[in-house]
Amino acid sequence: MSATEIEGQCSCNNQHSGEDRRKFLKNISLGGALLTGVPQLASAFERTDSLFTASNKSNSVDLGKAQKITLLHTADIHAQLYTHDEFFLENNKAVYKKRGGFAVLKTMLDDLRRKNPGNTLLIDGGDCFQGGGVAALSEGRAIVPLINHIDYDLVLPGNWEVVYGKEMMERDLGGYTAQKICANMFHDTNAANNGELIFHPWYVQHFGNTKIGFIGYNDPLTPKRQSPAYSKGIKFTKPELNIQRYIKHLRDIEQCNFVFLITHMGLAQQVDLGNMPYVDGVDFILGADTHERVRKPVQAKYTKVTEPGAFGSFVSKLDLIVEGGKLKDAHYELLDVDPEKYHPDPEMLRKVEAARKPYAEEMDTVIGKTKTTLVRYFVLENPIDNLITDAIHWKYKPDIALSNGFRFCPPLVVDQKKGIAEITNEFLWNMLPVNSDAKAGEITGKQLWDWLEKELHNVFAKNPGQRFGGWVVRFAGMQINFTAYNEMGKRLNWVKIKGEDIELTKKYSIVACEREGDPDDTLCRIEKVSSAHKLGDTLHNIMREYLKEHPLVAPKVEDRVTATDVPKDLLSQLEGYDYKFH
Repeated sequence: MSATEIEGQCSCNNQHSGEDRRKFLKNISLGGALLTGVPQLASAFERTDSLFTASNKSNSVDLGKAQKITLLHTADIHAQLYTHDEFFLENNKAVYKKRGGFAVLKTMLDDLRRKNPGNTLLIDGGDCFQGGGVAALSEGRAIVPLINHIDYDLVLPGNWEVVYGKEMMERDLGGYTAQKICANMFHDTNAANNGELIFHPWYVQHFGNTKIGFIGYNDPLTPKRQSPAYSKGIKFTKPELNIQRYIKHLRDIEQCNFVFLITHMGLAQQVDLGNMPYVDGVDFILGADTHERVRKPVQAKYTKVTEPGAFGSFVSKLDLIVEGGKLKDAHYELLDVDPEKYHPDPEMLRKVEAARKPYAEEMDTVIGKTKTTLVRYFVLENPIDNLITDAIHWKYKPDIALSNGFRFCPPLVVDQKKGIAEITNEFLWNMLPVNSDAKAGEITGKQLWDWLEKELHNVFAKNPGQRFGGWVVRFAGMQINFTAYNEMGKRLNWVKIKGEDIELTKKYSIVACEREGDPDDTLCRIEKVSSAHKLGDTLHNIMREYLKEHPLVAPKVEDRVTATDVPKDLLSQLEGYDYKFH
């Protein structure tokens, strides 16, 4: 799409035909000419904290003087098809409840839309067709009909949408009936489309006389955070390069009453974005990526920020009370996708079964059992990753086994009566949704120390905009202690390998997964690794072999990673704001 086309596309108007069956007419028209009486770029939510009420009741709406507009937002579903155990923190204790599932989500969203017919917009913030076995084995294709049956209106690609490569990403997203937006993903300049945007940058929704504009941004760090090969042919740019132009276009030319950002950058980076003057004129950032459960909008300097959790376990709901084109009241809440409250939609259940059927036998195969609950919600150390690195360490016996700080995977909770939980191939795909090759090499203690400092900076940088979306890297054979909020390069206090203090001049053997597209001498983002070579096996095979040899495991947090200034059960990277993960 050329620069001139960008300025004229994506003005869309959706109409609803009834309460029981919502049908949209999604038409794209050319943008209008610049009018006099230009709206100011100040956010409509500026200095409106008092507008956020504890109730979404409004006398003005009841009397017909105002309209209620509802924005529903999901993100980071990660192809979790069924209702699953979900982690909660209550009274500082882990509690697990059944949540999510496409069929329950469908029922809930239909119910919410019926409560405000004609004035509800459903948005997904990305990372939908990656994270499970059915998604991986079908390269996302099996998930597309399920998303279409939910009937989303607007979708943003997430950082994991690139996992099957650029062409497959375009095909999968092209199969969506929803509109797609993203203002910072471009075809590379060597392609026939020569550096043009892959998706429309923005979208306008009419609610009667009220217009809301949406601009989409994916994580510009995607090619660094994940295997570089996934993003081949795609150029990512930072929002500041074009965001003010689009805000001005939506405000001045499209005459939008409100402007929202739909982003997939992680809560810390999104709050940092909300503090930047170039987002002046944005009313709200509906964010995603780090699976944070924002139950009260986080107030940044220029706008407010939310995230709706992950795995289809939650839906964020924002109600706007608008009168005469101005915001009179607002109500936000994060809602649980609770199977006790919403019965599964029968048609969606049939579609899920049909999507899963070609892979069902493989997915249902039990490959091991665990005596401890497998969870991956803590920033520092998790049982799931200790299990993975233990398997690598057992197989190849290096000094250090490494695993990236992956964030996805709902818990696997031990049955209280049986005292165990079965680990299936399906859960293996949840833990490791990319079946990477194992790769070995050697590094000096100095290389390891410097790399750990860099990885810790990616998690705890004082500037939130410098933080990656992942957590502390995982490992076996090593222990570290650090101070999270020290300056860059001064966080590590000590490192022990096999119980001994690290020697900076000594060489240590390491095994980790290969990141496809990295240089041959790069391993787990460690550069200039000596004797680097593939081991001829995949992480999935290593895990199955380990579980065959150890059919009953009991991984737990065991202080492989400790810090002087953050607790071992830290659940969020965002500090210094009125936010707590629970």
